[in-house]
Amino acid sequence: MQILNFTPEHEAFRHRLKAFLAEEVTPNVEQWEKDGIEPREIWQKMGRGGFLCTDIAPEYGGIGGDFLYSVIVTEELSYTYHTGLAAGLHSDVVVPYISAFGNEELKQKFIPGCVSGDIISAVAMTEPGAGSDLAGIATTAEQEGDEVVINGSKTFISNGINADIVIIAAKDPAVENPYQALSLYVVETGTPGFERGRHLDKMGWRSQDTAELFFSKCRIPAGNCLGEKGQGFLMLMQKLQQERLVCSIGAVTAAERIVEWVTDYCKKTKVSGKPLSKFQANQFALVEMATDIKLGRTFMEKLVADHMEGQEIIVETSMAKYWTTEMAKRVADRGLDLVGNEAAIEKYPITRAWRDIRVMSIFAGTNEVMKGIAAKFMGL
Repeated sequence: MQILNFTPEHEAFRHRLKAFLAEEVTPNVEQWEKDGIEPREIWQKMGRGGFLCTDIAPEYGGIGGDFLYSVIVTEELSYTYHTGLAAGLHSDVVVPYISAFGNEELKQKFIPGCVSGDIISAVAMTEPGAGSDLAGIATTAEQEGDEVVINGSKTFISNGINADIVIIAAKDPAVENPYQALSLYVVETGTPGFERGRHLDKMGWRSQDTAELFFSKCRIPAGNCLGEKGQGFLMLMQKLQQERLVCSIGAVTAAERIVEWVTDYCKKTKVSGKPLSKFQANQFALVEMATDIKLGRTFMEKLVADHMEGQEIIVETSMAKYWTTEMAKRVADRGLDLVGNEAAIEKYPITRAWRDIRVMSIFAGTNEVMKGIAAKFMGL
């Protein structure tokens, strides 16, 4: 019995996306990796194809699809063997904050552009002194009349260079409780006092533009606050369930692509006159990797189904984010071992995959934080 049931409409969407990626993305990956960024044009092409923000209602330019469309986008992007085109971050993590908590003016102003790819989004939580600990955020937001003045800095912000809008987490310094002080605001590129810092040179995710952001007396309209002031922590907690689920989908699909590629490599590469795949040690390794992935996919797909039913699965998605990203790292390591010396050569996708997978246990909340969340709910 299938856990996820894809309709003919889903499969037609997958077929269109697969053809689009083969023509517009895969041939350009190597150049984008060298450039350290992806061109804005590919976002616009993705948008025109209907591949961004697939859950958005037609009244805002979307197709009004269910979460399975997001699963398809993540799965098919994995076949490009790169992580630079962070469509999942834009469509399934950032834009949902606006669609769920933004006032009608913000929705009309930004969501159609996010769907079309003319507006690229980012979310800014991480700071030099605060990573997964939201209570440690130092960036401030003080209201002055009809404006909010933001001061502070953010780092490791994905889509930070290309972003046209940034959803920033900032605190009211007058509120003592750090969780009640937190609010979310939409800041547009070009706003005085908002500047980009370094375009960070990373070990992996090289074509994904990651940057520092600085805010110095940055004034935005008070209406750019998402939801109610002081409700930022609760909104983040509500949406982190989907963010961590998206991470799990990405981890499982990345691991699947590695095993597919390594299996094919082992079948084609001969040692002492026979393929690597005929050596028992290699067979066992591939079987163990494939089994891990099957377990991860079953767990992940069950959570996707639960999420689509509207269930609260904060603990389970935290567990899945932790387990699947650790599993993907194990698979990448084992895959490198099987390929051997050739895995040190940049032309092989296994090399890039190993680099790209390593950070997955860190972003969207470190795996130690994921375990801590589960421990609390277990009464430990």
